[in-house]
Amino acid sequence: MSESAGPPEDSDDSATDEGRSPAGDDSGVSSEPPAGHRHHWLRWTALGVSLVVLVAAGGGWWLYRKLDGNIRTDTSAAAELKTYERERPATVVHDAENILLIGSDSRAGDNREYGRDDGGSQRSDTTILLHLAADRKSATAISLPRDLMVWIPVCHKADGTATKKQFAQFNWAFEFGGTACTIRTVEKLTGIRIDHQMVVDFNGFKDMVDAVGGVEVCLKKPVDDPDAHLKLPAGRQKLDGEQALGYVRARKSIGNGSDTERMDRQQQFLGALVNKVQSNGVLLNPTRLYPVLDAATKSLTTDPGLDSLKDLYDLVRGLRDVPTDRVQFLTVPRQPYAADPNRDELVQPDANRLFKRLRDDAPVTVVPADRLENDNGKNTGKNNAATGTPDAAGPNPTPTYSGNNAAADLCKR
Repeated sequence: MSESAGPPEDSDDSATDEGRSPAGDDSGVSSEPPAGHRHHWLRWTALGVSLVVLVAAGGGWWLYRKLDGNIRTDTSAAAELKTYERERPATVVHDAENILLIGSDSRAGDNREYGRDDGGSQRSDTTILLHLAADRKSATAISLPRDLMVWIPVCHKADGTATKKQFAQFNWAFEFGGTACTIRTVEKLTGIRIDHQMVVDFNGFKDMVDAVGGVEVCLKKPVDDPDAHLKLPAGRQKLDGEQALGYVRARKSIGNGSDTERMDRQQQFLGALVNKVQSNGVLLNPTRLYPVLDAATKSLTTDPGLDSLKDLYDLVRGLRDVPTDRVQFLTVPRQPYAADPNRDELVQPDANRLFKRLRDDAPVTVVPADRLENDNGKNTGKNNAATGTPDAAGPNPTPTYSGNNAAADLCKR
C-alpha cells in the first residue's frame, strides 16, 4: 500500500526536466510558475479585478442613491396645479423650458439664525423665472420683485382652507399657498407656462458656494451689516458660503438699500457662480462635482418632473455648452407703485413685450444699465425700461433691457 501510494521513481527527474529553462539552464529554476499554480494565480487575479469593479460600481450606485435621495418632491403643488389645469397657459414652444426658482425665506430649523421663526412660516425671499431656449444656446433669468403688486388667485393653504383672490405684493403668494400659488400667480402675470419649479433654502445656498471654493465679488465700499452677518472690506474678494448669503440678502448696508439693487446684486452673484462652475471644470471633475451635487440636491424641493438625479442631469447636460455671455440676468421692468412708493408695479408695455418674447422663445438682449442709459441718451427713471433696437431678422425691434451676463467681470465696470 505504501509503495503504490508513493510517487513514481522517475517523477523527480521528470519534474526537473520540465522545469528547466529554455536556454538549457540545468539549475532547475523555472521562469514561470507551474501550470497549476499559474492558473490558480490567474483565477485569483480575475476574482480580485471583479471585486474592484463591483466595489466601484457599488460605490457609484451608493453615491447615486444618496444624491437622488437628497431631493425632496412637492407632490401637493403638483396636485393643486392639476386641479387648475384648464386655466393655465398653453405651451407655445415645446422644446423651450421655463423653470421657476424660488428662494425660501423660512426661518424654521437651521435657518432660524437669520431671523424670527413665525411658526415655521415660509416666504419667497427671491423668485427668478429662468427661460431655457429651445436650442439650448441661451438662458435668461428674470427676477420678480417680492414687493411687486399683482393679482393673487384663490389658493389653498397647507391646512386645506382657501384664500380669496386679492391684489397684494407678490411674495404673499408663497406665504399664502406655497409653490403652487406662486406658480399660478406668475402664470397669470406673464402668460408663460411654468414647466418646472425648484425651491432652494438658505443652507443649501451656502453649501453650494463652499463646494465650489467660494465666489469672487467686487465691493465699491466696505460693508458692516450685523443683520446680514456681513462685514467685508472694499475691493475684489472671495466670499465663502456664509458671507455670500449675507451679501445677496443685505438691503440696508449696500448701495441705496432698495430691493432693486439687492436683486441686481443677486443676479451678479449668480452669474459669478455660474462662471466659477464652468471655468474651473467642476462639471468634468467627479471629485469636485460631487460636493456641488450633494449641496445642491440637499437644498432642493422640486416638482415630480425634476425630482431625480437623472432628471437634473439631463437638464444640466443641455446647459453646459451655453456660453457664459449668453447666460443673462435682468429684473422685470418695474417702477415705484403709484399708490405706495415702497411697492412696485410693472412698466408697460415693456414688461408685456418681455413676457411675449419669452413665450415665443425669441431672443432678448441684455446690457449693463449705464450703457443702456447712454444708448438712450437719457435716464427714464424706470428700472429696466426697454429700448427698441434694429432686428437683424427684419423690421421689428428687438427690445434691449438693462442687466448682466455670467461672463461679465463686475470689478472692471
